[in-house]
This record gives sequence, structure tokens and C-alpha cells, in this order.
Amino acid sequence: MFSDKKDKSIENPGTSQNRINDGTNIKGDINSNGYFRIDGNIEGNVKTPSKVVVGKTGVIIGTLSCKNADIEGRIKGTLNISETLTLKSTAYIEGEVVVGKLAVEPGATFNATCLMKGTVTEQQLPKDKEEVLKTNSYLRQQRIKTATPEKTES
Repeated sequence: MFSDKKDKSIENPGTSQNRINDGTNIKGDINSNGYFRIDGNIEGNVKTPSKVVVGKTGVIIGTLSCKNADIEGRIKGTLNISETLTLKSTAYIEGEVVVGKLAVEPGATFNATCLMKGTVTEQQLPKDKEEVLKTNSYLRQQRIKTATPEKTES
């Protein structure tokens, strides 16, 4: 009855898989230490130090913070991925992305601002939109201006 032996059949809840199935709708924040598979809809924030997979039917409207993420579904909001973000061909991303590494398959939709960690320090980031326009010589409008010489009338 009172044994020093521990039951090894009980799995550590921090390492198990969490699954939100298709047809499930959640409003609110989710915090977990375990791996996530999301095929349902979440309106809120998802935070885990592990991996998140968003299936083809999965939707997140809010913030996703995790170590690695594989996205096949839709995300509208902010993604904070400390290591690798992989966008499959069916992925649709809209919002802001901060990531260590980014892998995008052909066909994925990526309508987001993206900051790659480790490439720019916070001190190097421009403070406002005007500063961005001054420092970014590769903006489309600036490229068009430099590519088409102005005509002078003689």
C-alpha cells in the first residue's frame, strides 16, 4: 500500500501532447509545457516552450509563442517563434512574425512583417515609420524612382 516505488505508467503532463480537434472553438489564453496540435479554432493567446502544429483546419486569432511551429492552417496575429517556423503550402499568415529561422513552401500566403532574431539588435531598429523610409533603400517606391530616369525637356 505504501511503497517507495513510483508508478512509471503516469506520464509527465508537461511532456504530453495537447490536441484541439476540428470543430472545437476556444476563446481565451492557453499556457502549457507540452506539445500542441491545433485543428480547431482558438481566439486568444497560445504559449508553450515546446512545438506547435497548426493543421489545415486549424485557426489562431491572437498570439502564438513557442519554440518551433509547423503551420498548415491560418494565423492572424503575432507569432513569436524562438527557433524555426515552417509554413506549409496551405498556410495563411497575417500579422507580425518574430522568428529565429523561417522555412516557406511554395503556395503559402505570408502577409506579415517579419523580424529574424539575431540579425538586428534592438538598438539598430528604426524608431518610427519615417526613419524606416529613410534607411530602407530597397522599398518598392524608391526602386521605381531609381529605375525610371526622369525625362528632361529640351
